[in-house]
Amino acid sequence: MKTLIIYTSQTGFTKRYAEWIAEKMSGELLDLRNAQKKSADYFKDFDAICYGGWAMAGNLVKGKWFLEKASDLQDKRLAMFCVGGGPNDNPDVDAFLQNVLTEEQKKYIKVFYCQGGLNYEKMKAPSRLAMKMFVSTLRNKKDATEKEKAMAEKMASSYDISDVKYIEPIVAYLLEKDNEKAV
Repeated sequence: MKTLIIYTSQTGFTKRYAEWIAEKMSGELLDLRNAQKKSADYFKDFDAICYGGWAMAGNLVKGKWFLEKASDLQDKRLAMFCVGGGPNDNPDVDAFLQNVLTEEQKKYIKVFYCQGGLNYEKMKAPSRLAMKMFVSTLRNKKDATEKEKAMAEKMASSYDISDVKYIEPIVAYLLEKDNEKAV
């Protein structure tokens, strides 16, 4: 199965997951900047295509580019993954994932979440400032819940909760179509 993993990464967590998926799938790895330079014919050679970006303000960063391409690639096994600072079992993750795709897109694309972390040292200044403001708002909230207080404490500094095990559902999904053909 010929697989392509496209990613965009600001602080390295999404790139790490993309590399893990590419290694497990023996797939080709392509940074989004280089993928954007490819012709439509380039993508037709792949059986499965997976896009990875990070979560920011309720969106999957640069996901729109992939979704526009995906409408012409519905004969492929298509997946998206999003990397964020919250744990996989956070209920907010499910709500986020429900809003990434339209009902029509859900028919031919599956989206996944992988917990990553925060790396303030590698963040661009606007993102770092936005995160610090968010943490400050949470810390100063008068009626903050215990969950919000814990989140503010966690997000106050860099941390890494990424784990290769979170690629397993993505890889299994990408391989499904190949297994269907073999039957």
